[in-house]
Order: sequence, then C-alpha cells, then structure tokens
Amino acid sequence: MKDTKITIIGLGYVGLPLAVEFAKKYKVIGFDINSPRIDELRNCQDRTLETSSEELQGVNVNSLESLETSKTGLWLTSELEELSNSNFYIVTVPTPIDKSNRPDLTPLFKASESVGKVLSKDDIVVYESTVFPGATEDECIPILEKISGLTFNTDFFAGYSPERINPGDKEHTVTKILKVTSGSTPEIAKKVDEIYKSIIVAGTHLAPSIKVAEAAKVIENSQRDLNIAFVNELSRIFRRMDIDTYEVLEAAGTKWNFLPFRPGLVGGHCIGVDPYYLAHKAIELGYNPEIILAGRRLNDSMGPFVAKQTIKLMIKKGISVNKSNVLILGITFKEDCPDIRNSRAIDIVTELKSFSVNVNVFDPWASPEEVKDEFGIDLITKSENINIDYDAVILAVSHKEFLNIDLSKYVNGKHVIFDVKSVLPKDQSDSRL
Repeated sequence: MKDTKITIIGLGYVGLPLAVEFAKKYKVIGFDINSPRIDELRNCQDRTLETSSEELQGVNVNSLESLETSKTGLWLTSELEELSNSNFYIVTVPTPIDKSNRPDLTPLFKASESVGKVLSKDDIVVYESTVFPGATEDECIPILEKISGLTFNTDFFAGYSPERINPGDKEHTVTKILKVTSGSTPEIAKKVDEIYKSIIVAGTHLAPSIKVAEAAKVIENSQRDLNIAFVNELSRIFRRMDIDTYEVLEAAGTKWNFLPFRPGLVGGHCIGVDPYYLAHKAIELGYNPEIILAGRRLNDSMGPFVAKQTIKLMIKKGISVNKSNVLILGITFKEDCPDIRNSRAIDIVTELKSFSVNVNVFDPWASPEEVKDEFGIDLITKSENINIDYDAVILAVSHKEFLNIDLSKYVNGKHVIFDVKSVLPKDQSDSRL
C-alpha cells in the first residue's frame, strides 16, 4: 500500500524470502541481530539456499539513505535504531521448544522488545512465528505496550499471518502458497490482508481473528505429525508380520481418498515442534491432549528404533557390534536442504554410540561448522573422503545425491544396509521402514 514501509524482524528461512518479495514493491528493512548473517546477505549469499544471489542482487540497496529516496528495495541491518521510520513490522523469529518439550518464546519476547523500542503511533506489528492460540495478544502485545508506552488498538495495532515456508521446496515458494491473514480490528485485518495480497500470487484467506489464524497454523503441522505417526506405527506392526510397509502403502494408495504419507524421521522447525505448542496450551487449560502427545512420542522414538533394528540385523549376520563402523547418510531434517534444526537423524547416531559403535555421518548439504557446533560431529561432506569399509550403512535422509549411490564401495563383504526412506531398490537394502 502507499507509504507502507516494512521491517522484517529475523532473516532466516522464513524472513529472508519474505523480505525479498516485499522489497520488489515496497521499501523494506531486513533486521537480524546476527551481524555475520547481515554481512553474508549484503554480499548476496544465503547459506539457507532459500534465496538466490541474483534475487538478493536485484533488491539490495547500498544504504538506508538510498532506500529512503527510492520507491522499492531492501536495506539489511543489525542496528535497531535504523528501524524507526518503518510503520509495518513483521516478526519471523524461531519459536523452538526446550529440552522438556515446552514452548520457548524467548526469541519472540526479545523480538517484541526490539519492536517496542521503535514502535510509533498507528504502526502495525504482524507476527508470523508459530505459536499457540492466544500468544500474540496474551504474551507479545503486553511487551509491546510496556516497552513502547503505547496502547494496543488505540495507538498501535497487530496482526498474525502464519508462515508456511517449506525449506528446500523450490516449487511452493512464499508467493505461491496461499496466505492466512488476520488483524486486531476489522479495519487493520483488511489492511494486513491487502498488503500480503499485493505479493502473494496464490491469494490470501482473511481469518476472523488472530486466535483463529494462530490455531489454523498450529493444527496444520499437528495433523501432518499424526498422519506420519500413524504410518510409522504401521511400519512397526508390518515389520513383525514380515510385510513390506512401502508395498502396503502403494497398494492402499490406489484408492482415491487414501492419504499418501510415508514412514520416516519427523524433525525440523515445524512438524516436530508445533504439536507441543498446541499441547502446552491444552494442558494449561486443563485438557490432556492424548492423541497429539501419543503421536509425538511415537515419532520421537523412530530414530532409536532404526538404530536398534540395525543392531539386530548386524547380530543376525554375525557382525560384531562392539567397535563396529556404521555410516549414516544424511543429518539434515529433510532431503535437499541444509537445515539441521531439530533433525532426528541425530537420534540414530546417539543410539548407535550407546552400543559402542563408531559412527560417521556423510551429508553433502549440511554445514560442517553447524553440525559440529550443534551435534559435536565431524561431518563428511564429500564421498571421496569416505575411507572406511563399513559394517552397516543407514540411509536416513533421501538427498538426491544418495538416490543412485553405489553403496558397495563403502561396505565390508558382510554388512547391513537400512533404507529409512525406502528410496533404494528393494533388493539393495536389508531393511526399510
């Protein structure tokens, strides 16, 4: 809209693609507290691979002054005071869980404090971070009021438009995914919707309230989590029946309304996290969400399950487990993506090590520095650096580089191959989910 100056708070997998798209039509400031991230993006490099160098070159401006004199563009900064001329703030920071699977709203609170320091009369603050219903108005708005000294829905306004980014997906990019929008008043809701609609070619859905929009987001991933939990449980049942789960799902999938979910590890910043946000709020209100938490428990158990099944297969083949060598293919949370957040492949590694197994991890997509920092693992990133004959190989993530890999080059004569993703020809693996 005319005279709209947008600031995006948080330039990760969600914020950066959004900032780039808005910068094609508006003046946009991209803010992140991580200074090296700002330097990287100013050099038109994005380690998340969600945005290309060409896209960044096309929208980046070289100073805040040049942004003010131009009609569109993106200025990147880690300096909070440079945000004060904005009037439309979008918060896209992570919302993780802690070690007890409780929502950790610390990044959201800190982002709200930052926005509160630069908030002016009539500004709008829109949250995109996944939260439990009520978090925007009950948790974030009071922080904005306290820090800014302004009154909600009198001096400033709010909205919620849940992110739907699918990391690594080059088909369903931000503008091609229908956007749910909402606002704190009917007038503000309409304005928020119009601003998003100006860049979202897939269109928008204006929810009747912020809480409805929050709830819609959190159940999207909870639904997927439960569906995957169901097929993960099926795979464990069919294994006892000596039936191939993939073949069962392929046969059942011939019915028009059968949902095409596949068993596997469930990680990442959304599906493996969001159900805990909904469960937290339900428990707070005195309701025990049995199905949601049962699905989470089952999905969280799949990494150790794969490791134990691999150990059993090794024992059956007469392979000594103690001090054996196992290669894990993939450490990111999904295929063809460098994102390691909440990756459950690490559960396989941890369980194998509890059996005194030597574990190596090969992943051409992940950052060795991030993997070392997060998991304490020295990552193999090139196949030519694999110099051990392994007793077992577990294909945990179906990167395109692994689909036609010749595993015979990396294994002993007596070995086990476990294909978690069921992507290898059936006769090339000993087991699959």
